[in-house]
Amino acid sequence: MKGAGYVPRWLIVPAVIGLLFLLVPLTALVARVEWSTLIADVTSPTALQALGLSLGTGAVATLVCAAVGIPLALLIARSSPRTAALLRALVTVPLVLPPMVGGVALLYLFGRNGWFGALGLPFTTTAVVLAQVFVALPFLVLAVEGALRSTGVEIERTAASLGASRVTILRRVTLPLAAPGIVAGIVLCFARAIGEFGATALFAGNRPGVTQTMPLAIYTAFNGGGVGQGTAVALALLLLVTAIAVLLLVRGWRPPVGAS
Repeated sequence: MKGAGYVPRWLIVPAVIGLLFLLVPLTALVARVEWSTLIADVTSPTALQALGLSLGTGAVATLVCAAVGIPLALLIARSSPRTAALLRALVTVPLVLPPMVGGVALLYLFGRNGWFGALGLPFTTTAVVLAQVFVALPFLVLAVEGALRSTGVEIERTAASLGASRVTILRRVTLPLAAPGIVAGIVLCFARAIGEFGATALFAGNRPGVTQTMPLAIYTAFNGGGVGQGTAVALALLLLVTAIAVLLLVRGWRPPVGAS
């Protein structure tokens, strides 16, 4: 096969097993969808509440992540190798922590006896946004930082030698060159935010219309409360479709030819 390289053919067997391990459970989920009531399930009042809350808080969380994550990615990408490695490791910590640990950390920071307990943030919609930012920010930072590192600094140096200011270089050179990574990071960040469960459940709770996002509505339904299981399966399918759309968007997006 052209372009297949020299990988031993017997590796196809475990590779296919791994692929099936990922795809078969999703196929089982799709098979359980009640297609005749799908529209009614997704548009039920409780489902629409959870969907609207997820999309709204996810969008706000993504804006917050972009506002602080892009500068952080720039700092990492343009730091010395040792400093960059340290900062990258710190940013990666939320990715390897169980989400519940993030929820506990946020509670100890913003809870009644926490450092900022006077703000009264736990179990509010703001708490949902904070939990989403905590778990989604690394996705944006790492994607943007990788894009910035791959572009290098040669063009920036050339622009500086021609008299361009730092702000002009950032606006006209650095960010446009890193645009694919920025778009990918923002889209992945949004997808992770709307799919967040663990930290949200612990820090924000599960109040319908206030903190009950789609993942929490699904969990509640399968534990005998809230929306029906038909609606829970429909919402799970909606999250699956959203994830696939996000991956296709990240894969297919390309900057316009000649963009600068």
